[in-house]
Amino acid sequence: MFFEFTPATVQKRGDDPASSAPVSPAPYRVGERLTYDVTFANFVSAAHIETFVAARGRFFDRDGLQLRCHVETTGIVNASLYAINNDYTTYVDSQTGQPYRSRQLIRESGRSTDNESDFNVLAGTDAKPSKRISSFPGVFDFVSALFRVRALPLAEGASYSFSVRSDSTQYDADLKVIGHEMIKSSVGSFNTVVTQLRANGDSHVNDLHIKIYFSDDQRHVPVLITLELKSGDLRVELASSEFVKPEGPPSIPVKPAPTPAPKISVSDSSPPSLNLPFSVGEQLNYNVFIGQGKDPVAVSSFQVKSRAKYFNRDGLLLTILAKTNGSLAKLFSANDLINSYVDPSTLVPFRTELQLQEGSRRVNETVTIDQDRGTASNDKGKKIEIPVGTHDVLSVFYALRAFNLNPPKRNAVSLLVNNRPLTLFVTSLKREKIQINGQSIGAIQISLTTDDPQSDKYALRLWIGDDRRRIPLRITATTELGVLRADLAIIPISQQ
Repeated sequence: MFFEFTPATVQKRGDDPASSAPVSPAPYRVGERLTYDVTFANFVSAAHIETFVAARGRFFDRDGLQLRCHVETTGIVNASLYAINNDYTTYVDSQTGQPYRSRQLIRESGRSTDNESDFNVLAGTDAKPSKRISSFPGVFDFVSALFRVRALPLAEGASYSFSVRSDSTQYDADLKVIGHEMIKSSVGSFNTVVTQLRANGDSHVNDLHIKIYFSDDQRHVPVLITLELKSGDLRVELASSEFVKPEGPPSIPVKPAPTPAPKISVSDSSPPSLNLPFSVGEQLNYNVFIGQGKDPVAVSSFQVKSRAKYFNRDGLLLTILAKTNGSLAKLFSANDLINSYVDPSTLVPFRTELQLQEGSRRVNETVTIDQDRGTASNDKGKKIEIPVGTHDVLSVFYALRAFNLNPPKRNAVSLLVNNRPLTLFVTSLKREKIQINGQSIGAIQISLTTDDPQSDKYALRLWIGDDRRRIPLRITATTELGVLRADLAIIPISQQ
C-alpha cells in the first residue's frame, strides 16, 4: 500500500498530543465496505483494494473492532511488474481506534509470509516459530491508521503530525488540510476535504506529492488518493461504498499474553469445492507455429489464478497472456493480456479487463457485465444489450470444457466480441488421436463457428483431451499469415 503510514501521535498543531485528539465513531460502523480501482501510468486497471469493518466483539480478551483490507494487483502489472495478493486484519480498541493485534498475509511475486504483530506486549520466547511477531507499543499499522485519520476533525487549515512506519523505517510526517474540491467518480460526485501528506526531511516521500481526498461529511471516506511516481501517476479511486450485513459473532478463542494467539482465519468458511474439469492454479502454456514451421512465433499462457472476493462477490480469476516472439515479432509485435472474473458456479463473467498491444493498435478497456439484467458496460460509458449467460473470449475457453462434447453434439453460447454479442456454435466433430510433444493423445475435434454471414471465416478448430480434465491440446486458425497452430507445451500434473 505504497508505504504503511502509522500515526504514533495524531496531533493537531497547537493542541494536546494524541490522547486528546477526538475520535469520531462514524468511520468504524460495522459492515462498511469500500472498494477501490487503482490506475498506474497507462495501465487502466493496475490493482484493486478493499477495506471492510468486519465485526465488533471480544477479540483476544478485549472489546474491539475487526478491520480488514485486501490489496491485489491485476492485469499486466500483476503479470509482468509486481504481483501481490495481500490480506491484512487488524483489531482496534472500540473507543480509541488504537490497534492491539494485527495479522498480515503477504503474497508477493511467488513468496508468502504470515506476520503477526502484538501492539501491547513484546514477542518473547513463546512466540510461534512459524510466524514473525513484532511489537510496536503505542503506534498504528496502516489499516488502523487509515481509519484513525478518517476519525479526525480534518478542520480547515489543520495540520496533524504522524509517526510513519514502513517495515523498520520510521518517518515524521504531516497530514495538512489544504482545501476543498469537488471530485467526480464512477460512484458519484463528492465534496471533498483535500489533504497533503509530507515527511519531514524525506525528499523521496515528498517528491510523490501524496494527496488524499476525504468526503466532506462525518464518515470522511477516502474518495481519491494520488501519487506522482517517476514512472507515471498512480490514482486510487473509490469504486463502491456499501454497508453489508455484519458477520456472525466472533469465535476467536481468548488467550492472555504472552501465550501466542490462535491463527486467525481470514474468512469465516472455505468456499465449496467446484465440480469442474480444472482447478485453481492450473496453468496451460502453448507454443504457436505458422504452418508446419518448427520454431514458435508466439507463446500464450492460460491460468486459473485464484478464487476470492472480487468486486464484492465470489469469483474465479482467469487470465491469458499472449505475445509474439522470434521472426514474427520483427514483423508484427503483439503483447496481450486479458483478465476474466467469472462466477464459480456458472463460469459466466461479471468483469473483463483487456490490455491489448497489437502493432499500432492499443486497447485498454474494462467491461462490467450484469448477467441478471442482460447488459454490459465499458469504462467509456458504452452500454451493450446482451443475452443472459453471455461469455467473453476467455471465459468461454474454460466453460466449453464442461460442456457435453460427445460427437456429434452441438452446443451454442452467446459470446461478447468487440462490444458485440455473437452466437458461438461449439460442434463436436469426431474422436481421434493427435501427436503433441511426441505423445499420441486421444482428443475430440471441435469446430468453432458463429452466426455471422461468414460463419467459419477463420476455420477455428480445437482439439480437447478425451478425459475428465478436458485440456485443450491444440488450436488452429486460418489467417492472412497462413494456418496458425497453438500446441500445448506443458501438460500439468494431475489435479491436487
